[in-house]
Amino acid sequence: MSLVGVYKDKIREAVINMFKVNMGVKPGERILVVTDYPDSKHWLEFDAEKLADIVKRSVLCRAVYEIAKETFKENVVEFVVYPCTGRHGLEPPDYVAKKMKEANVIVAITSFSLTHTRAREEANKAGARVASMPLFLVEMFEPGGPMAADYKYIHESSKKLAQALEGKKEVRVVTETGTDITMSVEGRHWGLDTGILTEPGSFGNLPAGEVYIAPVEGTAKGKFVVEKGWYPGLEEDMIFYVEKGLVVKIEGGGKVGDYYRELLGLEPRKDEPQYIARRNIAELGIGSNPNAKRPDNILEAEKIKGTVHIAIGDNAHIGGKVEADIHQDFVIPKPDLYADGAKIIEKGRWLVE
Repeated sequence: MSLVGVYKDKIREAVINMFKVNMGVKPGERILVVTDYPDSKHWLEFDAEKLADIVKRSVLCRAVYEIAKETFKENVVEFVVYPCTGRHGLEPPDYVAKKMKEANVIVAITSFSLTHTRAREEANKAGARVASMPLFLVEMFEPGGPMAADYKYIHESSKKLAQALEGKKEVRVVTETGTDITMSVEGRHWGLDTGILTEPGSFGNLPAGEVYIAPVEGTAKGKFVVEKGWYPGLEEDMIFYVEKGLVVKIEGGGKVGDYYRELLGLEPRKDEPQYIARRNIAELGIGSNPNAKRPDNILEAEKIKGTVHIAIGDNAHIGGKVEADIHQDFVIPKPDLYADGAKIIEKGRWLVE
């Protein structure tokens, strides 16, 4: 047997389970498997480690497609690839968006997220069920990994937490490492991403497990600390300072900090609309997957039970008003979380179960 064959056999059961349980595939439905790949430009821009990571993910996605095509013989199963956009939240090419609108079930194993895009939103409006899986790793399929979690438990516990938070006006997040940020959520509703995507128009991440909300624009204030090791390549703490709902300064973070200072137009200072949109405090999320453990993979880290995450940029696709060409999450471990002054989470431990 070839190495590819061994690879497919290793993940086959988990992949079939994903399509059957998480996506609820029915005979006759159109299945679309989507991935991105580095084109000639990226081979010059990205370092070898990043290129290898993207290529491995593309090959993994191809294996997922082959397993689906071999297994679901009563379905049309298609595979579409496109050049990397280079950033989470940027739109894929038109031909990808068109294919997505024609499908019933979409599994997008990409290196740059399609979650916060019009393409994903239009596919959902057309009735597609979308699993967005940016930065997915093959290990996530393994026994004991985040894909093997008890999704019924995740759904029930997440729902209970969301119910405790619904209707609250203000949320505050505090950590011993220096995070202290407050934001209004008045009039906004908490969403659930619990891994069961069986209803027409549903979408979420796989692996799943979070409760999330788009804070009211212009209300976030304070600071949040992204600790070293809790973002790919982050070797020193990175501190975001926030005023009137926007990031106004970033301290530390080394090369990662330099990247975001430039991307957000902070150094050198740029105040064109696209930079203002990127600085927006877009999301507050709470991880709820007890099997998620890896801190340096954002897809998995933001699902870790005992963490919260704060995102910048686009929130128009989760109930907010800001459209941006980026949506980036930053994960914060062991937080205290208060809602209208009542403590809901203490050092990562939920007080609502």
